[in-house]
Amino acid sequence: MRNLSGSHIAEFVLVGFPTSQPLQLLLFALFLAIYLLTLLENGLIISTIWLTPSLHRPVNFFLGHLSFLELWDISVTVPRLLGAFLTQYHRVSYVGCMAQPYFFIALACTEWVLLAVMAYDRYLAICEPLRYPSLMPSCLTTCLAASSWGSGFFSSTMKLLFISQLSYCGPNIINHFFCDISPLLNLTCSDKEQAELVDFLLALLMILLPLLAVVSSYAAIIAAILRIPTAQGRCRAFSTCASHLAVVVIYYSSTLFTYAGPRAMYTFNRNKIISVLYTVIVPFLNLAIYCLRNKEVKDALRKAVLGRCHYPRDVSD
Repeated sequence: MRNLSGSHIAEFVLVGFPTSQPLQLLLFALFLAIYLLTLLENGLIISTIWLTPSLHRPVNFFLGHLSFLELWDISVTVPRLLGAFLTQYHRVSYVGCMAQPYFFIALACTEWVLLAVMAYDRYLAICEPLRYPSLMPSCLTTCLAASSWGSGFFSSTMKLLFISQLSYCGPNIINHFFCDISPLLNLTCSDKEQAELVDFLLALLMILLPLLAVVSSYAAIIAAILRIPTAQGRCRAFSTCASHLAVVVIYYSSTLFTYAGPRAMYTFNRNKIISVLYTVIVPFLNLAIYCLRNKEVKDALRKAVLGRCHYPRDVSD
């Protein structure tokens, strides 16, 4: 059976995590708990920011986009993995195996750019506090958020445009728990040089440029904080960007450690463990960090979740 790309393979087999049945059930329960908590966490943050007028500021506007992004990011890989844990069915169609990396890469690239945009927002808030409202109007925040999503999906479209033209003659076994770009390139039986070049150049563009923007923003932020005369003022200024900086370090370190290595690493089981970090754990941790560090969001969440339970008749709260 041939598909539209000229490939002889109609489906792929994901190796996943081959373990004993009791361990499979344990992993299923663990990943399901993380997945549901992540969905709940992101849903609460999105609704809280949307329904709380005092949170309608650029920093929280971008945080809402990050929450929405993480909600879909974890949904690209985890539901299929949960099904595999229960049914032991690891087969995925050719179309499904192309769609999964398309959305995964699109969301990953969007997050890289969005984190850079959030770093720029923190730079303006700390280094240009008096001019911040005029330098970051609502129209600009909307354009920056839209540009993050647009660049992410454009990059992914270009990558998959080249990869989908490759032929896959066999074998069809992917030693991973989801269809990633590099495992697919390793399985092709046609010339993959052009697709690899496009993948490399776009990865370079979508990772290094946002990273450069983040580093530049935080270099200026740190220089501005060090100029503050009092220790209390320095701590207060740093606290406004500490959560974002923690998310940046976790996300960039996990993805760079995976994609900066040689492609042969994608055949090793240890790479699957690293992939779990940035596909499952990081989306859960990102918003947890923001909830713990962002006092405004934390207070609004507490008020939304607990306040109405304690004071159900206080309609003005």
